[in-house]
Amino acid sequence: MESVLGQGGYTYEPIPNWGRLQPEVPLGDVAGIAVDDKDRVYLFNRSETPVVVLSQDGDLLATWGQGIFTNPHGASIGPDQCIYLTDNFDHTVRKFTLEGRLLLEIGTSGISSGFMSGKPFCKCTHSAVSPSGDIYVSDGYQNACIHKFDPNGQLLKSWGSSGAGPGEFNLPHNICCDDDGWVYVADRENSRVQIFDAEGRFETQINNMHRPSGLAITSGNCPNCIVGELASYLEVNRDFPNLGPFVSVLDQQSQMLSRLDAGRGPGLSPGQFISPHSIAYDRKGDLYVGDVVDADWCDIMRDAEKPENPRRFQKLKRLSP
Repeated sequence: MESVLGQGGYTYEPIPNWGRLQPEVPLGDVAGIAVDDKDRVYLFNRSETPVVVLSQDGDLLATWGQGIFTNPHGASIGPDQCIYLTDNFDHTVRKFTLEGRLLLEIGTSGISSGFMSGKPFCKCTHSAVSPSGDIYVSDGYQNACIHKFDPNGQLLKSWGSSGAGPGEFNLPHNICCDDDGWVYVADRENSRVQIFDAEGRFETQINNMHRPSGLAITSGNCPNCIVGELASYLEVNRDFPNLGPFVSVLDQQSQMLSRLDAGRGPGLSPGQFISPHSIAYDRKGDLYVGDVVDADWCDIMRDAEKPENPRRFQKLKRLSP
Protein backbone atom coordinates (compact mmCIF):
# COMPACT_ATOMS: atom_id res chain seq x y z
CA MET A 1 0.00 0.00 0.00
CA GLU A 2 1.30 3.43 -0.89
CA SER A 3 1.62 5.99 1.88
CA VAL A 4 -1.53 7.86 2.85
CA LEU A 5 -1.67 11.51 1.76
CA GLY A 6 -3.50 14.36 3.47
CA GLN A 7 -5.18 14.89 6.82
CA GLY A 8 -8.61 14.81 8.44
CA GLY A 9 -11.57 14.33 6.13
CA TYR A 10 -9.37 14.65 3.04
CA THR A 11 -7.03 11.68 3.14
CA TYR A 12 -6.13 9.72 0.03
CA GLU A 13 -4.29 6.63 -1.11
CA PRO A 14 -2.40 6.84 -4.44
CA ILE A 15 -3.43 4.10 -6.87
CA PRO A 16 -0.31 2.88 -8.74
CA ASN A 17 -0.61 2.25 -12.48
CA TRP A 18 -4.20 3.47 -12.71
CA GLY A 19 -5.25 3.98 -16.32
CA ARG A 20 -4.53 1.21 -18.78
CA LEU A 21 -3.66 2.76 -22.13
CA GLN A 22 -2.83 0.77 -25.21
CA PRO A 23 0.53 1.38 -26.92
CA GLU A 24 -1.19 2.82 -29.99
CA VAL A 25 -2.85 5.55 -27.86
CA PRO A 26 -0.23 8.26 -27.25
CA LEU A 27 -0.63 10.52 -24.25
CA GLY A 28 0.92 13.94 -23.73
CA ASP A 29 0.74 16.32 -20.81
CA VAL A 30 -2.71 16.09 -19.21
CA ALA A 31 -3.48 19.79 -19.09
CA GLY A 32 -7.21 19.31 -18.49
CA ILE A 33 -9.15 16.62 -16.67
CA ALA A 34 -12.90 16.24 -16.11
CA VAL A 35 -15.34 13.63 -14.75
CA ASP A 36 -18.92 13.13 -15.97
CA ASP A 37 -21.98 12.02 -13.99
CA LYS A 38 -21.19 8.37 -14.74
CA ASP A 39 -17.69 8.77 -13.31
CA ARG A 40 -15.99 8.51 -16.69
CA VAL A 41 -12.70 10.40 -16.74
CA TYR A 42 -11.71 12.67 -19.66
CA LEU A 43 -8.00 13.39 -20.16
CA PHE A 44 -7.53 16.50 -22.33
CA ASN A 45 -3.92 16.05 -23.31
CA ARG A 46 -1.27 17.31 -25.70
CA SER A 47 -0.97 14.42 -28.12
CA GLU A 48 -2.41 13.12 -31.38
CA THR A 49 -5.36 11.79 -29.37
CA PRO A 50 -6.36 14.94 -27.43
CA VAL A 51 -9.35 13.42 -25.59
CA VAL A 52 -8.86 10.06 -23.89
CA VAL A 53 -11.84 8.65 -21.97
CA LEU A 54 -11.31 6.16 -19.15
CA SER A 55 -13.68 4.30 -16.87
CA GLN A 56 -13.55 4.78 -13.10
CA ASP A 57 -11.45 1.60 -13.01
CA GLY A 58 -9.00 3.01 -15.55
CA ASP A 59 -10.07 1.06 -18.64
CA LEU A 60 -9.85 2.82 -22.00
CA LEU A 61 -13.33 3.64 -23.34
CA ALA A 62 -12.80 6.05 -26.24
CA THR A 63 -10.55 8.62 -27.88
CA TRP A 64 -11.54 11.60 -30.01
CA GLY A 65 -10.62 15.14 -31.00
CA GLN A 66 -7.87 14.36 -33.47
CA GLY A 67 -6.82 17.28 -35.67
CA ILE A 68 -8.85 19.93 -33.85
CA PHE A 69 -6.70 21.45 -31.11
CA THR A 70 -3.48 23.45 -31.06
CA ASN A 71 -2.57 23.32 -27.36
CA PRO A 72 -5.07 21.71 -24.97
CA HIS A 73 -5.24 23.63 -21.71
CA GLY A 74 -8.49 23.27 -19.74
CA ALA A 75 -11.43 20.86 -19.54
CA SER A 76 -14.69 21.04 -17.61
CA ILE A 77 -18.06 19.31 -17.77
CA GLY A 78 -21.10 21.51 -17.20
CA PRO A 79 -24.47 20.75 -15.60
CA ASP A 80 -25.63 20.01 -19.17
CA GLN A 81 -23.21 17.05 -19.27
CA CYS A 82 -21.34 18.58 -22.19
CA ILE A 83 -17.58 19.02 -22.11
CA TYR A 84 -15.97 22.44 -22.59
CA LEU A 85 -12.40 22.38 -23.89
CA THR A 86 -10.15 25.44 -23.78
CA ASP A 87 -7.28 25.76 -26.27
CA ASN A 88 -4.96 28.56 -25.21
CA PHE A 89 -2.82 28.72 -28.36
CA ASP A 90 -5.93 28.68 -30.57
CA HIS A 91 -7.77 31.32 -28.45
CA THR A 92 -10.96 29.25 -28.41
CA VAL A 93 -13.38 27.42 -26.12
CA ARG A 94 -15.30 24.56 -27.72
CA LYS A 95 -18.35 22.75 -26.40
CA PHE A 96 -18.79 19.08 -27.33
CA THR A 97 -21.09 16.22 -26.51
CA LEU A 98 -19.34 13.62 -24.41
CA GLU A 99 -18.99 11.55 -27.58
CA GLY A 100 -17.07 14.34 -29.33
CA ARG A 101 -19.67 16.11 -31.49
CA LEU A 102 -18.96 19.84 -31.71
CA LEU A 103 -21.88 21.98 -30.51
CA LEU A 104 -20.42 25.46 -30.02
CA GLU A 105 -17.20 27.36 -30.63
CA ILE A 106 -16.44 30.63 -28.81
CA GLY A 107 -13.62 32.75 -30.16
CA THR A 108 -12.07 32.77 -33.61
CA SER A 109 -9.65 29.94 -34.23
CA GLY A 110 -6.08 31.18 -34.39
CA ILE A 111 -7.03 34.86 -33.89
CA SER A 112 -5.95 36.64 -30.70
CA SER A 113 -7.78 39.67 -29.30
CA GLY A 114 -4.41 41.24 -28.51
CA PHE A 115 -2.15 41.55 -25.51
CA MET A 116 -4.07 42.82 -22.44
CA SER A 117 -7.00 43.82 -24.65
CA GLY A 118 -9.63 42.88 -22.07
CA LYS A 119 -11.55 41.25 -24.92
CA PRO A 120 -12.01 37.55 -25.69
CA PHE A 121 -9.55 35.83 -26.13
CA CYS A 122 -5.80 36.15 -25.74
CA LYS A 123 -4.48 32.76 -24.65
CA CYS A 124 -7.53 31.75 -22.61
CA THR A 125 -6.91 29.13 -19.95
CA HIS A 126 -10.08 27.45 -18.67
CA SER A 127 -13.88 27.58 -18.64
CA ALA A 128 -16.74 26.77 -16.27
CA VAL A 129 -20.52 26.63 -16.56
CA SER A 130 -22.91 27.97 -13.93
CA PRO A 131 -26.10 26.17 -12.84
CA SER A 132 -28.05 28.55 -15.11
CA GLY A 133 -25.93 27.61 -18.12
CA ASP A 134 -23.80 30.76 -18.41
CA ILE A 135 -20.22 30.13 -19.49
CA TYR A 136 -17.27 31.79 -17.72
CA VAL A 137 -13.81 31.83 -19.28
CA SER A 138 -10.51 32.76 -17.63
CA ASP A 139 -8.27 34.70 -20.01
CA GLY A 140 -5.32 34.10 -19.34
CA TYR A 141 -1.70 34.05 -20.39
CA GLN A 142 -1.70 37.38 -22.24
CA ASN A 143 -4.88 38.86 -20.82
CA ALA A 144 -6.08 39.48 -17.26
CA CYS A 145 -9.82 39.12 -17.18
CA ILE A 146 -12.88 36.91 -16.97
CA HIS A 147 -15.54 36.74 -19.69
CA LYS A 148 -19.17 35.75 -19.17
CA PHE A 149 -21.20 34.29 -22.05
CA ASP A 150 -24.78 33.14 -22.30
CA PRO A 151 -25.45 29.47 -23.14
CA ASN A 152 -25.39 30.33 -26.87
CA GLY A 153 -21.93 31.84 -26.65
CA GLN A 154 -22.96 35.51 -26.76
CA LEU A 155 -20.70 37.76 -24.70
CA LEU A 156 -22.52 39.27 -21.72
CA LYS A 157 -19.70 41.04 -19.92
CA SER A 158 -16.00 41.02 -19.10
CA TRP A 159 -14.22 42.13 -15.96
CA GLY A 160 -10.71 42.38 -14.57
CA SER A 161 -7.38 43.93 -15.42
CA SER A 162 -3.72 43.32 -14.68
CA GLY A 163 -2.75 43.87 -11.05
CA ALA A 164 -2.85 42.50 -7.53
CA GLY A 165 -5.93 44.22 -6.07
CA PRO A 166 -9.45 42.82 -5.68
CA GLY A 167 -10.82 41.99 -9.12
CA GLU A 168 -7.39 42.28 -10.72
CA PHE A 169 -5.44 39.30 -12.01
CA ASN A 170 -1.93 38.08 -12.56
CA LEU A 171 -2.54 35.07 -14.82
CA PRO A 172 -6.08 33.83 -14.15
CA HIS A 173 -5.36 30.16 -14.76
CA ASN A 174 -8.42 28.17 -13.73
CA ILE A 175 -12.08 28.79 -12.98
CA CYS A 176 -15.04 27.03 -11.31
CA CYS A 177 -18.69 27.80 -10.50
CA ASP A 178 -20.43 26.70 -7.31
CA ASP A 179 -24.04 25.66 -6.81
CA ASP A 180 -25.10 29.29 -6.28
CA GLY A 181 -23.39 30.46 -9.47
CA TRP A 182 -20.50 32.19 -7.72
CA VAL A 183 -17.24 32.18 -9.64
CA TYR A 184 -13.87 30.97 -8.28
CA VAL A 185 -10.72 32.04 -10.11
CA ALA A 186 -7.24 30.62 -9.54
CA ASP A 187 -5.25 33.86 -9.77
CA ARG A 188 -2.01 31.96 -10.17
CA GLU A 189 0.81 34.47 -9.94
CA ASN A 190 -1.00 36.38 -7.17
CA SER A 191 -1.12 33.08 -5.20
CA ARG A 192 -4.81 33.28 -4.35
CA VAL A 193 -8.29 32.20 -5.37
CA GLN A 194 -10.65 35.13 -5.90
CA ILE A 195 -14.41 34.66 -5.50
CA PHE A 196 -17.02 36.71 -7.39
CA ASP A 197 -20.79 36.70 -7.65
CA ALA A 198 -22.40 35.84 -10.97
CA GLU A 199 -22.07 39.44 -12.19
CA GLY A 200 -18.36 39.69 -11.44
CA ARG A 201 -18.58 41.60 -8.17
CA PHE A 202 -15.69 40.73 -5.88
CA GLU A 203 -16.80 38.90 -2.73
CA THR A 204 -13.69 37.53 -1.04
CA GLN A 205 -10.43 35.72 -1.63
CA ILE A 206 -8.64 32.63 -0.33
CA ASN A 207 -4.94 32.92 0.46
CA ASN A 208 -2.26 30.71 2.06
CA MET A 209 -1.38 28.94 -1.18
CA HIS A 210 1.43 29.12 -3.71
CA ARG A 211 0.80 29.58 -7.44
CA PRO A 212 -2.59 27.79 -7.74
CA SER A 213 -2.76 26.06 -11.10
CA GLY A 214 -5.27 23.19 -10.92
CA LEU A 215 -8.56 23.98 -9.19
CA ALA A 216 -11.67 22.06 -8.21
CA ILE A 217 -14.34 22.94 -5.66
CA THR A 218 -16.47 20.67 -3.51
CA SER A 219 -20.25 20.67 -3.83
CA GLY A 220 -22.58 22.95 -1.91
CA ASN A 221 -22.98 26.70 -1.53
CA CYS A 222 -19.84 27.25 0.57
CA PRO A 223 -17.38 24.85 -1.04
CA ASN A 224 -13.81 24.08 -0.16
CA CYS A 225 -11.13 24.57 -2.80
CA ILE A 226 -8.91 21.72 -3.99
CA VAL A 227 -5.81 23.43 -5.36
CA GLY A 228 -2.85 22.17 -7.35
CA GLU A 229 0.04 24.33 -6.12
CA LEU A 230 3.11 24.85 -8.27
CA ALA A 231 6.69 25.22 -7.10
CA SER A 232 8.57 28.43 -7.76
CA TYR A 233 9.98 29.09 -11.21
CA LEU A 234 12.50 31.64 -9.91
CA GLU A 235 16.17 30.80 -9.54
CA VAL A 236 16.32 32.63 -6.21
CA ASN A 237 13.83 30.32 -4.45
CA ARG A 238 12.98 27.36 -6.64
CA ASP A 239 14.80 24.99 -4.25
CA PHE A 240 13.00 26.32 -1.16
CA PRO A 241 10.91 23.73 0.74
CA ASN A 242 7.16 23.94 1.40
CA LEU A 243 6.36 25.82 -1.82
CA GLY A 244 4.97 22.94 -3.85
CA PRO A 245 4.30 21.10 -5.95
CA PHE A 246 1.43 19.50 -4.06
CA VAL A 247 -2.37 19.42 -3.83
CA SER A 248 -4.06 21.26 -0.96
CA VAL A 249 -7.62 21.64 0.35
CA LEU A 250 -8.58 25.01 1.84
CA ASP A 251 -11.82 26.41 3.19
CA GLN A 252 -13.15 29.88 2.47
CA GLN A 253 -11.43 31.33 5.53
CA SER A 254 -8.06 30.32 3.98
CA GLN A 255 -7.61 27.54 6.54
CA MET A 256 -5.61 24.56 5.33
CA LEU A 257 -7.77 21.45 5.77
CA SER A 258 -5.41 19.00 4.11
CA ARG A 259 -2.19 18.92 2.13
CA LEU A 260 -1.40 16.02 -0.17
CA ASP A 261 2.36 15.80 -0.06
CA ALA A 262 4.33 12.56 -0.13
CA GLY A 263 7.21 14.30 1.64
CA ARG A 264 9.65 13.40 -1.12
CA GLY A 265 9.51 16.62 -3.10
CA PRO A 266 8.59 16.80 -6.79
CA GLY A 267 8.56 13.58 -8.77
CA LEU A 268 6.63 11.12 -10.86
CA SER A 269 5.97 8.34 -8.34
CA PRO A 270 2.38 7.83 -7.09
CA GLY A 271 1.53 10.64 -4.71
CA GLN A 272 4.16 12.98 -6.13
CA PHE A 273 3.62 15.84 -8.59
CA ILE A 274 5.58 17.94 -11.04
CA SER A 275 3.00 20.52 -12.10
CA PRO A 276 -0.54 19.62 -10.92
CA HIS A 277 -2.29 21.46 -13.72
CA SER A 278 -5.77 19.90 -13.59
CA ILE A 279 -7.92 18.36 -10.85
CA ALA A 280 -11.30 16.62 -10.85
CA TYR A 281 -13.16 14.23 -8.56
CA ASP A 282 -15.84 11.56 -8.93
CA ARG A 283 -18.93 10.69 -6.91
CA LYS A 284 -16.87 8.70 -4.40
CA GLY A 285 -14.63 11.70 -3.81
CA ASP A 286 -11.62 10.10 -5.49
CA LEU A 287 -9.28 12.66 -7.03
CA TYR A 288 -7.81 12.69 -10.54
CA VAL A 289 -4.78 14.91 -11.09
CA GLY A 290 -3.21 15.78 -14.44
CA ASP A 291 0.44 16.79 -14.57
CA VAL A 292 2.18 18.99 -17.11
CA VAL A 293 5.64 17.46 -17.23
CA ASP A 294 7.49 18.75 -20.28
CA ALA A 295 7.30 22.50 -19.70
CA ASP A 296 8.36 22.40 -16.06
CA TRP A 297 10.61 19.37 -15.87
CA CYS A 298 13.95 21.13 -16.32
CA ASP A 299 13.14 23.80 -13.72
CA ILE A 300 11.81 21.48 -11.04
CA MET A 301 13.76 18.25 -11.57
CA ARG A 302 16.88 19.61 -13.21
CA ASP A 303 19.21 17.12 -11.55
CA ALA A 304 17.07 14.07 -12.30
CA GLU A 305 16.97 11.93 -15.38
CA LYS A 306 13.67 12.30 -17.18
CA PRO A 307 12.04 8.91 -17.87
CA GLU A 308 11.16 7.98 -21.42
CA ASN A 309 7.42 7.77 -20.65
CA PRO A 310 6.71 9.96 -17.61
CA ARG A 311 3.43 9.49 -15.75
CA ARG A 312 1.16 12.39 -16.65
CA PHE A 313 -1.93 11.65 -14.54
CA GLN A 314 -2.90 9.73 -11.44
CA LYS A 315 -5.81 8.68 -9.31
CA LEU A 316 -5.96 9.22 -5.54
CA LYS A 317 -8.56 7.13 -3.70
CA ARG A 318 -10.33 8.99 -0.93
CA LEU A 319 -10.29 7.15 2.39
CA SER A 320 -13.16 7.27 4.88
CA PRO A 321 -12.63 9.98 7.48
